[in-house]
Amino acid sequence: MSAEVLRSHAGASSLSGFIVANPQMVALLATASRAAASEGKVLITGESGVGKDLVARHIHAHSRRSGRPFVAVNCAAMTDSLLESELFGHVKGSFTGAYRDKPGKLQVAHRGTIFLDEVGEMSLRMQAMLLRFLENGEIQSVGSDGHASHVDVRVVAATNRNLSELIAAGQFREDLMYRLRVIHLEVPPLRERRDDIPPLVEYFVNRTGRSVRFGEAAMQLLIRHRWPGNVRELVRRGLSTTRGNYRALLKLFGMAPADYKRFLNFLAAHDCRADFREFRNGAPEMARRPELMLPALQKPKPLSAESPLASVG
Repeated sequence: MSAEVLRSHAGASSLSGFIVANPQMVALLATASRAAASEGKVLITGESGVGKDLVARHIHAHSRRSGRPFVAVNCAAMTDSLLESELFGHVKGSFTGAYRDKPGKLQVAHRGTIFLDEVGEMSLRMQAMLLRFLENGEIQSVGSDGHASHVDVRVVAATNRNLSELIAAGQFREDLMYRLRVIHLEVPPLRERRDDIPPLVEYFVNRTGRSVRFGEAAMQLLIRHRWPGNVRELVRRGLSTTRGNYRALLKLFGMAPADYKRFLNFLAAHDCRADFREFRNGAPEMARRPELMLPALQKPKPLSAESPLASVG
């Protein structure tokens, strides 16, 4: 983030890749930094799209394991059998398609950090297997009849679910929750830290390399918005406008055509991809409320010298 952007909003700062002005977020990152110095397991909670994965990476980057691997696993993206193989590995011939031995993510993360995203979506069977690993550090590959091996891994987990409610419903193990929640970090949604919105807007505008300026009315509109989907809501709004065309999002967001593959990789890495097919015929809600659709970026009109944002470009 440029010094010019930081000066334009009092109290805004860039902390390890985070653009923050909100005191609650500053305090959260300070707690995360202190947590990084320990070896305790961390549970990060918060709504979808608030940046739980970024907090996990922050913890790893500030830990004594920072020179070792950071391995992320999306527990909601796989079936039980695939998740078991993904975490613990498998031996050749253990199931159809197992043509060679494959180490699990826990082995790959040895002496580093494993990030278990959406841990609340794990089945009770997988929860039991994870609990056993957390108790003794032992792993055994799928199909292996040999001795179990030990790995040294820092576990950071995240969920957008209320684990206490899942426990009450018999869908999550209470003993596993306490194992994972040695340190608990709750990431607030964007609508509860609206003072972060102006510096975030300016940061992303600066990244486009274009001279785009927001008047006070436009900025207040962004600040007052509820942001129910947090950052991920922006990609879905864009797809509603482009009728599911991901390539057309580049022009809509003021990005260079050469950034298309990097853009898709970013969405995949942060689990932000939406199925384009649901937008092909237009989103009914957006059709009824056209004022919420994103307009294409246009060359802005010059601001008056009195505008508080006139110096930002």
